[in-house]
Amino acid sequence: MACDLTAGRQEVCKESVGGLQAVYFINFVSGSTFTRPDDGEVTGDFSTLTAYKYELKGTSAYTETVNSSRENGTTFFSQELTLNLKKLTNEMTTELKTLAYGRPQIVVHTNAGDALLVGQDRGADLTSGTIQTGGGLGDLYGYSVSMTGEEQLPAGFISGSTVDDPFAGLTAPTIVTS
Repeated sequence: MACDLTAGRQEVCKESVGGLQAVYFINFVSGSTFTRPDDGEVTGDFSTLTAYKYELKGTSAYTETVNSSRENGTTFFSQELTLNLKKLTNEMTTELKTLAYGRPQIVVHTNAGDALLVGQDRGADLTSGTIQTGGGLGDLYGYSVSMTGEEQLPAGFISGSTVDDPFAGLTAPTIVTS
């Protein structure tokens, strides 16, 4: 792999928006389901997969951190998704337990219309979570969950994603919303 830069970057327009509109959990699959040539966009046939959609509004966020060590000659990317899910239910508590036991791949769909595949090669782990009722009438009555992935490459952008459809450029998975 070459270490030489290949492009510069100009100042961009201020037309983007932050935040997340949804995440899609996919039970971990290994192999060639997802294709990402030369560090490019993620493509592939998602039609055999089931994606469990969690709609978001509010303070959920995605952060990716580059971890690079000159001494060790290593670089990897820490992918962290923090979700705040409103309203406690028995069904959601059961799903949270299952999420903690597994290591799903996650499609993070942003308000800007981008979709990122988190945990592509190793999956993502639920590393912390709380089930809370809050102390006051306006406090969160729900779940706070942190999912973390560690990958050799940064999360890949899914080819053709739009504001309305994160899988617009691909053969979409079966999507379960409830």
